[in-house]
Amino acid sequence: MSEYQGAAKYRAKRYQSVGKALRKRLPIVSWLPKYDTDQAVSDLIAGVTVGLTVMPQGLAYATLAGLEPQYGLYSAFAGCIVYTVFGSCKDITIGPTALMALMTYQQVIGRSSDYAVLLCFLSGILQFIMGSLKLGVLIDFISIPVTVGFTSATSVIIAVSQLKGLLGLKFESSGFLDCLTKVYQNIGNFRANDTILGVTSIVILLLLRKMKDIKLVGPNGKPSNKQRTIMKGLWLLSIARNALIVLVCSMLAYCYHSPDIEPYVTLIGNVRSGLPPLKLPPFSTVVNGKEIGFIDMCLNLGSSIILVPVIAVLGNVAIAKAFASGNSVDATQELYCLGVCNLLGSFVSSMPVTGSFSRSAVNHASGVRTPMGGLYTGLLIILALSLLTPYFYFIPKASLAAVIISAVIFMIEYEIVKPMWKSSRKDLIPTFATFVLCLTIGVELGILVGVAINIILLLIPSARPFLHIEMKKLRTGFEYLLVTPENSLYFPAVDFMRAKTDRAAIKMGQSKLPVVVDCKHILEADFTAAKGIAGLIMDFKRRKQPLCFYNPRKTVLAVLQGVCVDEIVHCFTYDELESTLNDIICTGNGSELKDIVHSSTQPHEMPLLNRRQH
Repeated sequence: MSEYQGAAKYRAKRYQSVGKALRKRLPIVSWLPKYDTDQAVSDLIAGVTVGLTVMPQGLAYATLAGLEPQYGLYSAFAGCIVYTVFGSCKDITIGPTALMALMTYQQVIGRSSDYAVLLCFLSGILQFIMGSLKLGVLIDFISIPVTVGFTSATSVIIAVSQLKGLLGLKFESSGFLDCLTKVYQNIGNFRANDTILGVTSIVILLLLRKMKDIKLVGPNGKPSNKQRTIMKGLWLLSIARNALIVLVCSMLAYCYHSPDIEPYVTLIGNVRSGLPPLKLPPFSTVVNGKEIGFIDMCLNLGSSIILVPVIAVLGNVAIAKAFASGNSVDATQELYCLGVCNLLGSFVSSMPVTGSFSRSAVNHASGVRTPMGGLYTGLLIILALSLLTPYFYFIPKASLAAVIISAVIFMIEYEIVKPMWKSSRKDLIPTFATFVLCLTIGVELGILVGVAINIILLLIPSARPFLHIEMKKLRTGFEYLLVTPENSLYFPAVDFMRAKTDRAAIKMGQSKLPVVVDCKHILEADFTAAKGIAGLIMDFKRRKQPLCFYNPRKTVLAVLQGVCVDEIVHCFTYDELESTLNDIICTGNGSELKDIVHSSTQPHEMPLLNRRQH
């Protein structure tokens, strides 16, 4: 009976662990059983709004990548649907982005579209491998200051990029500064109808955004049933504002459209219809009549096979962290998810995809409640490719620009600068560095440099640890110098610690007083640090000045003893320390040392060195 119970208990524990892993890697299992009508309505509105945004963006990004326009829509619906099942952040929308389009363009120019699809497949493979190796730890290197700089800069870049559509201008640009320059050069060609429509749409969107905050109460301080209904209607109108604006503007453009004259406002135009064929990614291609095999294609893609998926992951994780509202982000799950999005997307002719900040902002602003919004977005794009493509001809570019601008302007986190200045001013360095570099040299390099700066700031305390140095007295009245390092001991810090301890021993300890190194904060040490400690012991030995290590960890002591030729004087308790120092002093350098260490210096006259040197 006991064996049966043990086996049953083992099976139950095994099923429990499998269920936990399933919920972790398939988040849809956790939230789908609780899915209700309110969530469905919110997700539908958000999904349709994002769908109306991603369609013109997808067409534009495909062109930017050097591909035919429909490839942008292929990339959009595949990523949205897959993220519904595997995604852990409700706001993120996976699809084509300007960054991925630019990086894809470098590999497609002068070649065929097969390179873009193969790059998507290889990116998915590498991202899935990174997830399997638990490299989600990369999230820990993207701190809040870096995230703030990234999201704020990206918001500014997106808003500026929409000025072209808002003003009805026509030009090609590459980057934030280039876009500003082109707007300035072409401002005389702006179209008044586009500008009026766009600005009016922004004003209406901002007003509708506030409607959900309106609270109605009766004489008793509580809302009546009628007031609750009105507030529900206002809430629905507020979260549906993006879809409503696009729909109304499209109807106006349709009503005033005439085939004989130029449209009053700039429209999206024609989109090729039809779903992509379901097939394997191209492992060979033909360029200029010459067949190129898989190996040669990979060689042609070069470093982009690594750079594209890594930058996609960094961007996606940063977006997930920005929308996490303080909650933790499972970076490993995002790796898995992004890998599957690219892997399966390559079977429907997708180019490399990642999280889109602009569409995620629109998704968030539209009131999305669960990742199911991505399914509605994907279905809308499939529907558009199959049946509705002609009807999207009349969407004004200015209305879409208004939707994006009114969403991203609230993602510029300027208000965090003040509390960061009060709490930790050094964190402003990676924040502003990331912000400026993202604007000037590009988002991908900006976030990488921001992370690098943050890591350097973390390493500085390891190279220049805080040393607390003060005079102490034993119960017998003898004095000694106490040195307390407040970091582990690694090779960048050992020369600094050795020099500062030597300097204090000579200046404060008169080259005679015993020096005690309190090792309570030293959790680890390496070989180079042990060699430095050996040199420190030799310095003290040449001066005939006592040196003792107090309360070292056994692992640290073992490292030091493995290198130091001379015996390391150490003790683990205060009684041992006092006994050791008394023995050293009484049997050390005769009366001269005793006179120095037994001086009558008062506590308030004792020199105190407590500073951080950089």
